[in-house]
Amino acid sequence: MRVLVVEDARTLAEVIAEGLGDQGMAVDLAHDGRDAAAKLDVDEYDVVVLDRDLPSIHGDTLCQMITERDGRAMVLMLTAADSPGDRVSGLTLGADDYLAKPFQSPELILRIRVLARRPAARSHTLSAAGISLDWMRRTAGRDGHQLDLSVKEFAVLEALLDASPAFLSAENLLEQVWDEHADPFTNTVTVTISRLRRKLGDPSAIATTPGVGYPILGPDAPPD
Repeated sequence: MRVLVVEDARTLAEVIAEGLGDQGMAVDLAHDGRDAAAKLDVDEYDVVVLDRDLPSIHGDTLCQMITERDGRAMVLMLTAADSPGDRVSGLTLGADDYLAKPFQSPELILRIRVLARRPAARSHTLSAAGISLDWMRRTAGRDGHQLDLSVKEFAVLEALLDASPAFLSAENLLEQVWDEHADPFTNTVTVTISRLRRKLGDPSAIATTPGVGYPILGPDAPPD
């Protein structure tokens, strides 16, 4: 899952990014509306965490810009104002959810995860090839055996299951699981996939198609 955090209070932005990163999310930061607009023109995000009172381009304007896009990101608006009128006006602008400051990190994380699933109205569980993953409880298992996964391994598995039966390329995984600072020439995706395969055990659940990417193997698919 890729998230853009737009917050001009740099310390708060870094705290939010660290907390989301600990949950396996790929997080980019923007500290004003103009920088956020530039990032939105280049990258695709699942959720935008948007401070309302921003310099250069106000959060209200940026929210409207996002809602006018095709295949737009979901918007979670943050604000210090918490009156009913403020919440209504924020949602009227097209925001999908609204959270007043100060807030607790677990609530922010849960709201982001729910928003990321809302466009497809998906369940909080994903499954294929005997693998079951619960993104809300942060648990995963295969054939009834619990898996002990790192944050990145869990995030890669979630992305692959979410895309199944389609392929995800290494570039797709870098965009969804890492962030804008990830080296496109790194082998970190290959290394993480290799560790994940070992933990998933036999029969192999993740194939590699050179030049295309990685799919979760179906029940009738040939082994990798």
